[in-house]
Amino acid sequence: MEAIKLKNIYKSFDDKKVLNDVSFTVDYGETIAIVGFSGSGKSTVLKIISGLIKQESGTVDIKDKEIGMVFQYSALFDSLSILENVAFPLRERKEFKKEYKDEKKVKEIVKEKLKMVGLSGIEDNFPNELSGGMQKRVSFARAIVTNPKIILYDEPTAGLDPISSTVVEDDIVQLKNELQAASIVVTHQMSTIQRTADRVIMLYDGGIVWQGTPQEMLETDDPYARQFVNATREGPMLTAAG
Repeated sequence: MEAIKLKNIYKSFDDKKVLNDVSFTVDYGETIAIVGFSGSGKSTVLKIISGLIKQESGTVDIKDKEIGMVFQYSALFDSLSILENVAFPLRERKEFKKEYKDEKKVKEIVKEKLKMVGLSGIEDNFPNELSGGMQKRVSFARAIVTNPKIILYDEPTAGLDPISSTVVEDDIVQLKNELQAASIVVTHQMSTIQRTADRVIMLYDGGIVWQGTPQEMLETDDPYARQFVNATREGPMLTAAG
């Protein structure tokens, strides 16, 4: 069943067309990886889906209004404990304030979400006491504290070492399976694509130039996919450096 449907999306910033007739769907229980070189429009897609910016034309059909967002850098509040960081949406958003007035209930929910990402017993810690990988997983717990059926990840393994990246990738898969969420992962990392994605969409120059499964991406002769997989300058896509 479709959770997200984008149809004929166009978006420009100043005179630069960032998205040019982009269409795709994401089903519940499915993870899509959106890939491409820097400036290809990947993060713009997430911002349009989450409502942070508006497309110029085209339609966005979102079945669930509740969307979890994991930012490239964990975006935790340094002055708040881990419990307060994860509970933040429940305490600050007006649609949840009335339902979650009971502090005991809030704490139970936070502990449950932290346990889902393998971080039990850290509620009283502060972000600067955690590794980068653990901070990222706390941001996962915060993103799912409202039980969203749609989760958007913007470069979830950026800046992490290989082992921490693997742990985060496993969390993405686990959350998809446990929540049956429709997930979109924006990434440059082949390991993240292979470990988390059911399908891959490649953007270049504002449009979709290739799509398929991670395995098909490794095996295809398509010049766009080959250039990305092999990380070469030779190919149809020009990098920001030319």
